[in-house]
This record gives sequence, C-alpha cells and structure tokens, in this order.
Amino acid sequence: MAHRWKNDLSYGDVTPEHVYLNRRQVIAGLAGTGLAVAAGSLSAETLEPNSWEEITTYNNFYEFGTGKEDPAKYAHQMKTDPWSVKIDGLVDNPGEYSFQDILSEMTVEERIYRFRCVEAWSMIVPWNGFELGDLLAMAGVQEGAKYAAFETLLRPSEMPGTAYRTIDWPYREGLRLDEALHPLTIMATGIYGKPIPNQNGAPLRLVVPWKYGFKSIKSIVRITLTDKEPPTSWSTLIPGEYGFYSNVNPKVDHPRWSQASERRIGGGLFSKRQPTLMFNGYENEVASLYEGMDLAQNY
Repeated sequence: MAHRWKNDLSYGDVTPEHVYLNRRQVIAGLAGTGLAVAAGSLSAETLEPNSWEEITTYNNFYEFGTGKEDPAKYAHQMKTDPWSVKIDGLVDNPGEYSFQDILSEMTVEERIYRFRCVEAWSMIVPWNGFELGDLLAMAGVQEGAKYAAFETLLRPSEMPGTAYRTIDWPYREGLRLDEALHPLTIMATGIYGKPIPNQNGAPLRLVVPWKYGFKSIKSIVRITLTDKEPPTSWSTLIPGEYGFYSNVNPKVDHPRWSQASERRIGGGLFSKRQPTLMFNGYENEVASLYEGMDLAQNY
C-alpha cells in the first residue's frame, strides 16, 4: 500500500465513512444531554446515518464562525481552485507552488491511520496523500532548517468567522524538522478516495498520526522552514493546555480530562473505552525522535 511504510491496519479496521463524517453531531448530541464524557461507549452507529447535506452542515472550522452550522452556511465561499502553497524560509527553491503542480510531482498513496483527538475520541481513517518529506525535498531543505511552520488560508471575504478574535489569525501549526520528514507524516488530499470537503480542510491538510488531531492543520497555504520553534495557535492561546509537541501520551493528562483512554467512534452502543496507546500506536516508529526528552515537560 505505502511505498516506504508497512501498515499494520486494514480496511477491516477503518471507521465507516458515515460514522467518520457524522462524529461531531454524535459528540454534540451527547454534550447536550450531559453524557459526552460519562457515556463514552455511545457511538455514531447507534444513530441513523446522516445524508451528505446533513454532514456538511455540522462541523468545526472557526474561520467560518464558532457555531456548528456556520461552515454549512459559508464554507462554499472558500475558493479552492486555483490553490497554491507558498514555501519559503530556509529552502533552496522558494516560491508559490500550485496545487496541481505539486500533485504532478508527488506519489499519492492510501494510508490507513489511527486518528486520536485531544478530546479523547478516536477512529481509523483511510487518507489519500503524499509524504510531506517529498514536498520539502522538492523545495530543497537547507542545512540550517530545524522546524517547519504551517499556515491555514486567511481570506476574510470568504471566512466570516475571522471577524471574531477567537484566535490570532491565520491558524498556525508547526513541527520539528525530523517530525516533518518522518515517513508517517503526510499531506492529505483525500479521505475514502474522495477529495477532502472544504470544511474538513480542502484541498490540502497535514496528517501526523502520532500527535493529537489539532496538529493536523487544514487548508494549508504556507510552509516555512526556520531555525526557530514557530508559534502555534493553540499553544499560544492556551499554553497550559496545548503544548508544541502534543504527542499522544496516555500518561500525561489534559488539565481538564484524562488521556489514559479513549472512545472509539463507531464502536457500538456498549463498547468500552479502550486504553490509549503511546504515540497513538506508532511508538516503534517515532519514539526514537524523542529519546532523552521529558515528555511530560515537553507535552
């Protein structure tokens, strides 16, 4: 399946498509009844599957507003064609790279990954995409580069939510360079063999499967290689809750909830919470990146 990484998951492990797309409605429904944390065994499979129209009316993408219905109202305004990604900083070939030109040079693969949200729910998703390392190699990584910084699109005329200072726009994320170059790190262009819809990060998003999901920044328009740790949106806004690394670690709780276990979306009505795996099950592949580091201090 993958040309440089052997997958330990198969389609038998994949979260059903309607369950993946419906997950936020399930969580919101539980929250509305006061059961979001206590009743972690409930899943989307207990509800009637939603239509595509229903799915796309319920999502989090703060650039379109803080209400769950806002992306359905406004996400169609985000123009994704044409699309380009600016790659700059410590690279040999800086410039604006069109989405189509990038795809023409990349090997798009299917990667079935575990996905662990910081809110303690999880799923298994079949992504389509290419290794970020291939894109950075095309740009030419210079010797002094130590970090990769990412930015989401900021186009206020198409994103009414940016009128509110929920965060300091544009949305930003970052990785250490060795994390960015790891073969598990991909730039996703699709899910279930279909293009990613606007509200889920079209047309290009990051996926780092051993980190909490918010590190997988959506609708990327800029990648900057730098020699300094870049600021990231959530760690800047609430540094005591969201660190730069945000590796999945069952031994380090979020200040407001335990990270020791998770509820698998789509697991069935009476499924039990399952133990969270260190690095989301990718310990063998990535633990060496953090050898000698205090992972509680560097959360």
